Amino acid sequence: MKLRVVIFSMLMLFLASCGSKKQVVTQPTQKPIIVTAPKKENTVEVPEVKPNKTPKKTKASITATTQEYIEKFAPIAVREMHKYKIPASITLAQGILESGSGRSPLAIRSNNHFGIKCHKGWKGKSVTHDDDEIGECFRKYKHPETSYEDHSQFLVSRKRYSRLFRLTPTDYKGWAYGLKRAGYATDKKYPVKLIALIKKYNLDKYDRSTNDTAEVKSYSTDNNDSTKTSFYYKVVKGDTLYSIARKFNTTVTQLKNLNKLGNNAISIGQELILK
Repeated sequence: MKLRVVIFSMLMLFLASCGSKKQVVTQPTQKPIIVTAPKKENTVEVPEVKPNKTPKKTKASITATTQEYIEKFAPIAVREMHKYKIPASITLAQGILESGSGRSPLAIRSNNHFGIKCHKGWKGKSVTHDDDEIGECFRKYKHPETSYEDHSQFLVSRKRYSRLFRLTPTDYKGWAYGLKRAGYATDKKYPVKLIALIKKYNLDKYDRSTNDTAEVKSYSTDNNDSTKTSFYYKVVKGDTLYSIARKFNTTVTQLKNLNKLGNNAISIGQELILK
């Protein structure tokens, strides 16, 4: 019995001595590091907007526009020349220059092709437009043809232009410089610009116009206290209803209806109603 107690005691001492030499190392607890990917923002890709580039006007396009303008209004300029002795070349050159061949804001907004201001006594419609001064009063017309008619009346009715009518209708240079001297325009180069346009587009050929060229005549008739003006064109060699319709910006059907034509046949010297 004593032997068991001794063995047990020795065993306990041995175990105690081993336990005191052993060191227990504890690791500090660390919080796990969580790595998160950056959130992607909801973005919308906007395509790059390039500014619209206004196509530049080329010399060819300007010339084409002016040629169309001349073809459209030459008959009216010739008609005014025969009525008032104003060179058709001058009328056309002024129309081209003042209206930008019909493309200026004043021409588009008010059919004013000659830059004529209201002036004292004007009883028609008007529009404001910036010129020498801001918000000046300019005449407004229902049709471009009315602007051409008023241009003739404007020159005829004012004493300062009276000397011009002593010139021959073929003296476009005299008219060009005379208009400047009479105060039609403030631009010092106004006569030079008119003459340059006449030469470039051979406008002086209309000053020598006779019944063999594209001449338009007008007749006024009174009907119920109202005056109606009709325009007539005398057919020349080579004309067709189609070519006449294109020349005067109308249609074959309209020409046939106005002239009570049963077919497309026309003859040289025949006078056709245009409107």
